[in-house]
Formats: sequence, C-alpha cells, structure tokens
Amino acid sequence: KLERLKASWTAALQRKYFDLGIWTSPISPMALTMLNGLLIKDSSPPMLLHQVNKTAQLDTFNYQSCFMQSIFDHFPEILFIHRTYNPRGKVLYTFLVDGPRVQLEGHLARAVYFAIPAKEDTEGLAQMFQVFKKFNPAWERVCTILVDPHFLPLPTLAMEFPAAEVLLSAFHICKFLQAKFYQLSLERPMERLLLTSLQSTMCSATAGNLRKLYTLLSNCIPPAKLPELHSHWLLNDRIWLAHRWRSRAESSRYFQSLEVTTRILSQFFGTTPSEKQGMASLFRYMQQNSADMANFNQGLCAQNNHAPSDTIPESPKVEQLVESHIQHSLNAICTGPAAQLCLGELAVVQKSTHLIGSGSEKMNIQILEDTHKVQPQPPASCSCYFNQAFHLPCRHILAMLSARRQVLQPDMLPAQWTAGCATSLDSILGSKWSETLDKHLAVTHLTEEVGQLLQHCSKEEFERRYSTLRELADSWIGPYEQVQL
Repeated sequence: KLERLKASWTAALQRKYFDLGIWTSPISPMALTMLNGLLIKDSSPPMLLHQVNKTAQLDTFNYQSCFMQSIFDHFPEILFIHRTYNPRGKVLYTFLVDGPRVQLEGHLARAVYFAIPAKEDTEGLAQMFQVFKKFNPAWERVCTILVDPHFLPLPTLAMEFPAAEVLLSAFHICKFLQAKFYQLSLERPMERLLLTSLQSTMCSATAGNLRKLYTLLSNCIPPAKLPELHSHWLLNDRIWLAHRWRSRAESSRYFQSLEVTTRILSQFFGTTPSEKQGMASLFRYMQQNSADMANFNQGLCAQNNHAPSDTIPESPKVEQLVESHIQHSLNAICTGPAAQLCLGELAVVQKSTHLIGSGSEKMNIQILEDTHKVQPQPPASCSCYFNQAFHLPCRHILAMLSARRQVLQPDMLPAQWTAGCATSLDSILGSKWSETLDKHLAVTHLTEEVGQLLQHCSKEEFERRYSTLRELADSWIGPYEQVQL
C-alpha cells in the first residue's frame, strides 16, 4: 500500500511542478524512512520535494505534512520565519504561524513548513517561496511576516508576498540584544540588570517600558558600542504592535515556546554537517512527539466551532478548576503551616506558569527567570531552595501538577508534613532553615548559569572568559596543577 501511495504521490508532484520548472527526484528510501511514522498517522501523504547533488548532499528540500498545511489554512494571517544554519552553511527555513488566534501548545506545534534552498540568493529563495505558495493557496491571506534582524533577502520576500508587511519579530530582537549584551563583556551586575530589564520589557512591551529600556541602554552602553545594538528598534511602534496584544503571562509563554522550538531546530539541524541526517533527526523527534497531534487537532476543532469574533478560550476556566482542586488537596493533606507555605507558592503559579520541557524522568519548569528541575516521581522533589529547605511542594511542582491536570497526593509529601504531625509554623521554619544549604544552592545556580553562557558563546569569547575564570580560581583556591576547573 505504501509503495502504491509513493508512486501515485510522486507522479502527482511531478505533474504539478512541471509548470514551475522544478525537478523532483523519486522519493528515496531515506526520505521514506524519515516519513514512515508520519505517513501512518496522516490519512493523506505529506508534500516532500528534494534535489540531490553529485555528492549525495541535499541541494534543495521542501516539506509540509497535511496536518501542517491545515494549520496554515486556519491561521495564515501572520507568518513567522526562523533560519537555522548547519556547519556547512546550509540554512533551514522554518515557517511558523503566529498571532492572537493561534492557541497551539507544544514544541513545533506552530511549524507549518520546512525548506532548505539551494542557495540563499534571490533565485534560490524565490523558488523556495514559490513552492510554498504553490502548495498553500492561503498564502494570499498573509498580512504580516516576522523575520530576524539579519534577514537580508527582504526584496525577494516583498516581491513574493506583495500584500504582506515585513516586520522584525520581537523574539528575534530579544535574542539579538541578549547576544550583544554578552559580547560587550560588561560587569556582571550591569549585564544582569540589562538582561532582567530586557526580559521584563519583552513581557510587557508598552511604549513606556520600551522607552525606559531605550534610555537604560543609552546610559549604560559605551557610546562607541551603542550603534551596534540598534536600540532605535525599541522606538518603532509598528514592530511592537504585532506583539503588544499579549498579556505578561502570554508573552512569557510565547518567548519560552519559541526558545524551545529554536533550540530543537539548532540541536537537530544546526549541529550536523549532513542535511539528510539533520532532517532525519528532526523528523524522528517529530514522530516521537506526534502523540500531541491529537491534542492539536482537538484545539483546531474547538476553534473551528466558533467564529473568530466570538471565540472565547476555555483554558482559563479549566485552569481555575484545576487550581481549586490543588488548593483543596493541599488543605486536606498538609498541616496548616505547610498548607500556608504551599498556597503562597501556588499564588505565584497562578500568575505565571511555564512547563518548558520534559524528559523520560525529569521535567524542566520555568517561572519568570528561574529554571529548576522537577523529579515528578513520589516523593516529588525540585532543585529550588524552597523544596530543598522545606521538602514541600514548591511552585515548580505545583506548576507540573497544574499542567498535568493533577492534584497533590499523600505519597508526594514527606511524613513530617502530613496533617497531625507538625504544630507550629515558627518551629518548622526555625528547624528547617540551613545557611549552608542556602550558600550551596546559590553557588550551584550561579555555576549552572555560567556553564550555560559558556556553551553558547563564540570560541574567542569562551577562551577569554575561561581565562578569567582560571585566574580567579588560581587566586582563590590554588594553581592549575591542584585545582581542575
């Protein structure tokens, strides 16, 4: 059946593309292997066009599943384009839908098209956009296209989408400024101030907050370096109108979702010199996470049942119901003092909760700027200070429960915190506080943060910063022969 499907699909593509002058090779075993899992879960075959050069490397590549096409048909108004380069210099273009109507959750949930142009020149990009338009008639309804600051082929984009407005995306501006802050090698307190201010402004991009950030950059950045930051972007109100409709919590979730999506693309495509292997790894990841597709389809169906003008998301009501159940379970299981502490953590969760990633055994939870690792198996634990000091469900564990639509269970709580065991909040706080643990956690978090920064900087920047750390270690704790950094 798959062979018959392959033959009819290839013939249809070749007929459809004859008028465009695009050569399509027969679908290779490699491509079928990559798409086998996706084909099984999709009643119609995906669109895959690729061209191989003499060295068996991919020259061009265009991919869109029927599910991705249906997503674009529903939300074509705003298109977000992200580029990922691999070590050979080939670039993967990922098209994602954006805008107020898009309520899809999950990594790569908003991705609607993947393409690798032969060259990133006018001809190669024009051909890529034409292939996209040929398979997506809804392209004519694209009103806005969001791109990164280094996106040079703007004339080609304007020519292929003449009715669309091309704007810099808030996410790419944020990433651009973050990278510049690190490159400037500012003093640590100043760097932290700028990063925190940037994050806060991106989550509430009002004209006043953007003006404050612009003033802060003007006062803190050396005048000779200030033009490199293009801080005038912060005063371009048209850029931020495309982002300002989001609430603070929505903005934070939006940035976190794109951060995870772009890291996935970099991990699978950006780290391997072989385009085939990179795309195979990416599709394998999509196949392993295709269980979420049912949830996405349900979300689409729910949105289809309402006109865009009167669409009212039901998720806030569901979240309130889940949170009330969590409150009830806390009051029923915990002692009074323990419940007070946990309800304070839950109050933070209700304002801002982010489930940013999950693995087989651990989940990464981020609330605002703090990232911690949660061990969901009973008794649940977290790397944050609150859980380490009091051994109580912290905001990160409660965020996990809220995301999973679960409540607190007795086996998730240590025995000393169960109802009837503890008497006084003062005695609990006094007995559990540990200055040594406080110092250990502070150093651990700082070490992890430095490690992450070093992993993502350039080779020259790494060597310079590593040398600084080496000198600091030598002066504090001994020479290199005695202390290995």
